[in-house]
Amino acid sequence: MSTVMTQSYRRQRDHFEPSDIDPQEQRRLRGLLEQIDYAAFVANREVIGQTLAGVGPESFQKLAVLTATARAKWSAEALRLAHSGAPVTPDQAARLTAFRTAYEELSEAYEALRRMVERGYVVLP
Repeated sequence: MSTVMTQSYRRQRDHFEPSDIDPQEQRRLRGLLEQIDYAAFVANREVIGQTLAGVGPESFQKLAVLTATARAKWSAEALRLAHSGAPVTPDQAARLTAFRTAYEELSEAYEALRRMVERGYVVLP
C-alpha cells in the first residue's frame, strides 16, 4: 500500500489488486479500472473547470501571499509566546492552534489547486 505525503497528513492509497486471477481476467479488470479512472478525470475536469473557470496566475499569487501571511502570523505568535517567558495558557495555545490551522488549510488549498492545474482540471489562460 503506497502513501501520498501532503503538507500535513498522509493519504493511503487503498486499491485492492488481486494476484490470484488469470491474466485475461486481470486485463479485463485493468480495462474496467481505467474506464473508472477516466470517468473520474472527466467529472473532475468538467465540475472543477466550471467552478474555477476564472482562476489565473494572479489567483495563485494572491493565495500564495495569503498563505505566507498565515504562516508568518503563526510563527510570530509562537515567538511572542516564547519571548514572554510565561507558561502558555489554554487560551494562548488555542490562539496558536488557530493560526496553525489557518496556515495548514491555506497551504493544502494551494497544493490542491496546483494539482488541479497539473492534472488538467483547471486550464490557466
